[in-house]
Amino acid sequence: MDGLIPWPELALAWPWLLLALPLPWLVRLALPRAEAAAPAAVRVPFYRLLSQGQTHQAAAPRRWTLLLALLAWLLLVLAAARPQWLGEPVALPMAGRDLMLAVDISGSMTEEDMVIRGQLVDRLMAVKAVAGDFIERREGDRVGLILFGQQAYMQTPLTFDRSTARTLLFESAVGLAGRETAIGDAIGLAVKRLRDQPTEERVLVLLTDGANTAGSIAPLKAAELASAAGVRVYTIGVGSDPRAGFGAFGLSMGRNPIDEATLSAIAEQTGGRYFRARDVLELQGIYAALDELEPVESDQQTFRPVDELFAWPLGLALLLSVVVAASRVGLVERVQDGLRQR
Repeated sequence: MDGLIPWPELALAWPWLLLALPLPWLVRLALPRAEAAAPAAVRVPFYRLLSQGQTHQAAAPRRWTLLLALLAWLLLVLAAARPQWLGEPVALPMAGRDLMLAVDISGSMTEEDMVIRGQLVDRLMAVKAVAGDFIERREGDRVGLILFGQQAYMQTPLTFDRSTARTLLFESAVGLAGRETAIGDAIGLAVKRLRDQPTEERVLVLLTDGANTAGSIAPLKAAELASAAGVRVYTIGVGSDPRAGFGAFGLSMGRNPIDEATLSAIAEQTGGRYFRARDVLELQGIYAALDELEPVESDQQTFRPVDELFAWPLGLALLLSVVVAASRVGLVERVQDGLRQR
């Protein structure tokens, strides 16, 4: 859109071409007038009287054809300047971070030790509720979703379509990826998808409620790969402390204690942070802290759709040129004479 001269809804893409408007006048001043050859004619005694009677009729066509020619030239120059119709501004997706969310859906995520609106829910349900709002707020970021248990799966590739990523998160269920926990594989899969992206803002948020019990790559080795690829990893340990949660018989035995030492080491090695979420309020606070640590881009960019209008003045100039050419060969006068005879 550089170089446009805007009116309320119209613009010229190449306004400097309007400088060509006086070109015919300059050519007329610079070039010598062509000598008119004396046409062969039959001399008659009353020729002077005939020429006096036709002077007014002959001058008129020359005058209006000159005006038409000038108008055609104006339209040609206007078409060359590319008139355009500018539409309403449309917001562009902001270029933010590549943010991957890795969610543990192993068997231990069925532990019911979280409370939402006074109702006891399992850990995965609490993660869905809070992480869904977090995804919705990340306007401008490309968001991806990894689900992991005994294996890690890419559920949603990096996309600006946050609503789809949020929907697929809500549709996830415990056990789809196995009952064990492969933290290292989840990090490795995230690094594989993030390292090939051009952006330098690569972030992984990993949520788990246990320790690494499966997978082909150790968590700390995966952290080394993430650090080398420039991926910051924020780890979140989800779940109440042992003997503090509620289960089917009133007390949770803490079957899979969180390996906080490993999660802290992963975050420290990659430049991220480790968080502990014992309840929904702490989980919400963690996502609020992540919004501050990894703020959303605030510079909004827009563009205006453009419709080219040069065809209209160009077509009208062509039509006027045809009329002028027809008048030069006497076609217009013949048509007028034919109309008078009818």
